[in-house]
Amino acid sequence: MDRVKALERLKRKLTVENLWLYVIRVLADAQTPLKAYDIRKQIKARFNINPPAITVYTVVYRMAREGLIARVVEGNETFYKVTEKGLESFNMGLRFIEETLRALGGGK
Repeated sequence: MDRVKALERLKRKLTVENLWLYVIRVLADAQTPLKAYDIRKQIKARFNINPPAITVYTVVYRMAREGLIARVVEGNETFYKVTEKGLESFNMGLRFIEETLRALGGGK
């Protein structure tokens, strides 16, 4: 059953451990900035990934510090929207995944 453990590790690496990709996708598709809570709900609904809330908040805060997303404060609420840098990083990440898939023989 080691193969099952290996597959579970791969799934975790491609989902929760690279949550920033999913955050960017959700924010890029949103019509308006979203709260971190709503980002988490969208990730669960759209991608069937259920990361712990603290993980989502940690990733969102880190992404904002790195300039991948921007904070939008309205009253006493904080929302997030994707930045140009975030979209560029997202596209570079997708290209890397596609190149890796082709190298492994899955993108023939």
